[in-house]
Amino acid sequence: MSESVLLERRDNGVALVTLNRPEAMNALSTELRQTLYGIMQEIRSDDTIRAVVVTGAGQKAFTAGLDLKELGTDTSGMKAATDRDPTSNPVTAIRSCGKPVVGAINGVAITGGFEVALACDILIASENARFADTHALVGIMPGWGLSQKLQRIIGQSRAKELSFTGRFLNAETAAQWGLVNRVVPADKLLDEALTLADDIAVIEPPFLAKYRHLMEHGYELAMDDALDYETLFSSIENGRVTPEDIERRRQAVTERGRARKG
Repeated sequence: MSESVLLERRDNGVALVTLNRPEAMNALSTELRQTLYGIMQEIRSDDTIRAVVVTGAGQKAFTAGLDLKELGTDTSGMKAATDRDPTSNPVTAIRSCGKPVVGAINGVAITGGFEVALACDILIASENARFADTHALVGIMPGWGLSQKLQRIIGQSRAKELSFTGRFLNAETAAQWGLVNRVVPADKLLDEALTLADDIAVIEPPFLAKYRHLMEHGYELAMDDALDYETLFSSIENGRVTPEDIERRRQAVTERGRARKG
């Protein structure tokens, strides 16, 4: 398999995926995007993997987005900007793994790279992280979800400021605006992201998948409809829970707490 994307399976049910083209700011070449999809399918089919961390190699870039040098010699690659095919669209590829994804943003996340960051469920940023939407500057419309996701996270006015100017957003401001959960020193980033993924991996995957669905589907609805959906969904799911299920999970939580104290 190509080394443009690295997969590390860790003992605790967490997979670390690294975009590995640091000499090109981890730009999303055709080959990298195809490899990323293949790795995400490996993760999907591996029941021992319960959570995923995605990061970039080095400290300069998470990813600078589509490889503009590649596009400069072959414009057929432009279709990737709107293609939903997961072998071409890295956002669809990441979502296709079906597991919770923590983005460890180690450097710049620019344009398509910003969209890849937004594909993650949770973002932890290095103090080196910066975000920019330069679609307008290069004359390419976003097609991987940024125009809709970003304004829902930070508000429409702030999203317009970023997208209409191409200005960079630093890590601290990104945290203040709710784009990232927190900012950590560069040398602590992976530890923080992997520890978070480790905590997520404790939850039973079938339950977590349903909880994730409940949150994401409800987010797309008006509040009253979302509350009604939660009532319906939870009444069905909670009706399937047995006393034995609760006791088993209680014991697992207790054992984990003891192990941490030890």
